This record gives sequence, structure tokens and C-alpha cells, in this order.
Amino acid sequence: MNARAQAALVLEDGRVFRGAAYGAQGRTLGEAVFCTGMTGYQETLTDPSYHGQIVVQTAPQIGNTGWNDEDDESSKIWVNGYVVRDPARTPSNWRSKRSLDDELVRQGIVGIAEVDTRSLTRHLREVGAMRAGVFSGDALGTVDDMVASVLASPKMEGADLAGQVTTPKPYVVSPSGDVRFRVAALDLGIKSNTPRQMIKRGIEVHVLPSTSTLDELLAVEPDGVFLSNGPGDPATTTHATELTKQVLGREIPLFGICFGNQVLGRALGLGTYKMRYGHRGINIPVIDVATKSVAITAQNHGFALEGEPGQRFESPFGAAQISHYCPNDDTVEGVRALDVPAFSVQYHPEAAAGPHDAAPLFDAFVSLMEKRS
Repeated sequence: MNARAQAALVLEDGRVFRGAAYGAQGRTLGEAVFCTGMTGYQETLTDPSYHGQIVVQTAPQIGNTGWNDEDDESSKIWVNGYVVRDPARTPSNWRSKRSLDDELVRQGIVGIAEVDTRSLTRHLREVGAMRAGVFSGDALGTVDDMVASVLASPKMEGADLAGQVTTPKPYVVSPSGDVRFRVAALDLGIKSNTPRQMIKRGIEVHVLPSTSTLDELLAVEPDGVFLSNGPGDPATTTHATELTKQVLGREIPLFGICFGNQVLGRALGLGTYKMRYGHRGINIPVIDVATKSVAITAQNHGFALEGEPGQRFESPFGAAQISHYCPNDDTVEGVRALDVPAFSVQYHPEAAAGPHDAAPLFDAFVSLMEKRS
């Protein structure tokens, strides 16, 4: 590591963390957030929901298993920058094809290593996620110049990013056996493991661009509609929200996750807000209001729905309820319509990487479609 170029992580409040260049060298800007997952860095880096963000890994050593060609959750790395403490010197795993450092260089992702990520994480917890920049090599400048670059970058509030990560054209993921149902999945930043979970259950998944119209969605002749995860401020997703209202009006079974939870909530009349530092990790507890059961979940969100655990409210489509919440902070983790067939959760039931406690939610979606058929 001593041979690496110098690098700096600069926060918008003027705090500077010095370290060594990791991955590509240069300058990158984004929102600094921390992820508490102790494994699954490849899935994290390729999750489109992290678009626009500089991810700080709280696990002290990263890169031990290298990089393989099977675990990508999309076609590329989406994070704007990467911050680690102690990168592995040599990867060791039977599936590894190359080192994490090499992959970051190959995809042009600017990172920084040798950072005190514990101190950095505590700072972000206390002050909140904020704009930041990673500077290395020739891009290093004075602190004043680097802070000015960070302050000139856009904030996450008001960021409309789903359109930047969605598929440019529709595609289909089919089960190997008989097709039981057909689902139209609105791609707001979908992860690869989501269609895989559905085809295991005999669902043919038609993944559609985020700009799809109702007519384009109905042309699929779907038995159900799925709203995926994705990046950005849910308040900007006016098209997806209006499309969701049209689906609810036709009482087509609907299931949403993560960003899709916020879209459904807004379609039902709830507001959204920016969290101080969000939930990003693979060990976050969630309580089901109806059963009182607890699931350990994978999450990645910096915005949340307004509401209280168990709260019932009237929507334009009848009664609805806050169905799940996080006991750590009472954040809304799910919503369910009671008079139309629709529900959503704030976490990732496809869990790549992460626990599998929430996988039965895909079965609940199947049951919803069975009832309608």
C-alpha cells in the first residue's frame, strides 16, 4: 500500500480523511453513505440503488474473495466512489477471477483505502449522509478547492436517478419449466436476483423501462405488477407513481420493494422524507405488524415513507395500513392496501447478499395473483 498514490475523502462540512488511492485514480463526487454488511461487497457495488453514492464499507477488510463473474447484480458497478479501510493484498476464493482493485480500475471507479472508516461512520451517523468527493493522484488539490467541488455537486434530495439506471428496452426472464404467471416488472433499478427469485416460482418476468406507459404495461397481459428497488428521491418519480395509481385502479395484483415501496406509498397518499443516514446493510430487523414476527433483512435506502407502525389510513383506493416497521427507529418498512391487491416492503427479499428471512414475500405475491385468477 505504501506505493499507492495519495488520496483524500472530502466531506461537504469540510472534514477530510486522508488515505491511499484504491481502484481508479481521479476525482468523483456523490453522497457519502455507509454500508454495514460484512460480506457481499460485489453485490453492493453492482446494486443500481447505490447510483450517485460514495459507499463506505464499515467492515474493516474488503476484497478477500476477489471478484467473480457470477455475483453481479447488474451489468456494471453503479457506486460513484468506494471507501475502505484495509483492502486485501491477495484475493483467495475458488470463484475469483481478479482482484477487487483490478475490477475498480477496469470500470473506472475512484476509491480510497487506509481510511479510518470507524471514525468516518460515527461522523456520518452523528451529522448525517452528506455530499462528498474522493480525490487522488493529479486530482488532489487544496482543501478549499476540493470542498468547493463537493459543494458544487447536486444533493440527493430532488435527484431523479431511476431513469439513469433503468433498462433501455424491455426484456424477458423465463422459468425453465411451466409458466404459471406473467409479471410486468417496472425497472427502477432492478437487481438480477429479483427475476431469479420469481422464475423459481414459475413466473415469467417482463422487465420494462421506467418510462413505460400503462398501455405498454397492459400489452404484456400481466397477472401482476412488480415495482423494483432503485436510486434517488422518490418525490421525483411522478411517472412511476401515476402509473402505479392506474394499476391500482384496475386492481391488478402489485408488489413493490425498496424504492417500489416508496412509490406505492406515495400512490396511496403518503409522503416521503430524507433519513439522516439511512439503512444500508444485511442485518436490519423488521417487525410484521400483523404477526409480530421479526425478519432480519437486507436494506439500502436513504428515504422513507411517513407514518407510524400499524397506522391505518384512507387512500384514494380504500383503506390501507403501515404493515411493517423497524424496531431500531420505528421507520416504516412496509405498506399494504386493504381494499385492492397491493403490498410492498422497504427491504430486499431477494437478499443478494443477505439473509433469506423475507424470501416468502415472493410466495405472498404468488398467492395474491392466484386469488385474482
